[in-house]
Amino acid sequence: MSSEQPRLPLILDPTTLAEHLGADDLLIIDVPLKAESYREGHVPGAVFLDHRRLLAGSGEVPNDVPTEEALSALFSELGLSAETHVVAYDDEGGGWAGRLLWTLELIGHQRYSYLNGGIHAWRADGHRIATDETHPTPGSYDAAYLNPEVQIRREELLERLNERELAIWDARSPAEYRGEKGNNRKLGHLPGAVNFDWLDVMDHERDLRLRDYAELIHDLEIRGLTPDKEIVTHCQSHHRSGLTWLAARALGYDNVRAYPGSWQEWGNRDDTPVER
Repeated sequence: MSSEQPRLPLILDPTTLAEHLGADDLLIIDVPLKAESYREGHVPGAVFLDHRRLLAGSGEVPNDVPTEEALSALFSELGLSAETHVVAYDDEGGGWAGRLLWTLELIGHQRYSYLNGGIHAWRADGHRIATDETHPTPGSYDAAYLNPEVQIRREELLERLNERELAIWDARSPAEYRGEKGNNRKLGHLPGAVNFDWLDVMDHERDLRLRDYAELIHDLEIRGLTPDKEIVTHCQSHHRSGLTWLAARALGYDNVRAYPGSWQEWGNRDDTPVER
């Protein structure tokens, strides 16, 4: 195995990852929507992560951020250390992988990459698939919310809805945005939010890789989602917006945050304004 730490970009193509397999301090995490995706075949050396571990799992907002204690236990199990470079991917174009990388950013761990297109791109490019389960070497990781500004809480959003320098990116489907679909007490969208469906961030003809950057920037800017603004992205549970947060970062948006409560919280309260 190589003794050199990998120096990998945020958005990692399958060929580059294949060249770094086996590198010291590289932790590849498969966080699929469907667990059988991992069993059917994964990147060699990748460990499986149940995406539910990235959510609080209980309380009024079960999709909220886990406690620091829960994240400490999770990343200790995964063997994360300050020197670890994490490569995350999933089976659906980046939602859960993005949520994982956002969580790493929240706890101040900034050595990470996204395997562009996830397992679909890896398979399509003809790279080797493993079916044996990889078990990480546990360690001791003390997780804390060292970078809390990567998230925005409901209270701050309520205070800042009318600020012109704040732009809200709703990553849900157009039907959810318009209030025609949903299982919440209130349907619709946050006042002033603009809709850009997370599915439209992916290139469905290139194995779910991110779409051409110039096209994405154009589609964001015509919606008023410009780099000079503070961008807040959300969906129903900060799953789909895991991808939109990641895409904005890849496009060079320096001031992008996510609302982990998302519509699951906002659409089920009496004190939150809604537009339709």
